[in-house]
Amino acid sequence: MKPKTEKASDELRPEYDFDYSKAVRGKYYKQLIKEGSNVIVLDPDLAKSFSDSAAVNEALRSLLNLTRLTQRLAKIN
Repeated sequence: MKPKTEKASDELRPEYDFDYSKAVRGKYYKQLIKEGSNVIVLDPDLAKSFSDSAAVNEALRSLLNLTRLTQRLAKIN
C-alpha cells in the first residue's frame, strides 16, 4: 500500500512572504563601509577553541589586561 501524500502547505504567515524579484544586492554596502563594520571572522582552527563570542571576548579582555599590566611593569623598572 502506498502512503497517502499530503498537499504541501505554506506554513509561513503572509507577512513573511518575500518577493526576491524586488531585492537589491548590496543595498547597504556603502552605509556599512561608511560606518564601519564590527564583524570579525576567525580562522577555523581558532574558532574551534571558543564555544561562543563571549568566550572570545573574555580571552581578548584577558590579553589586553595582561598587556597593560606588563607595560606598567616595564615602565617602573
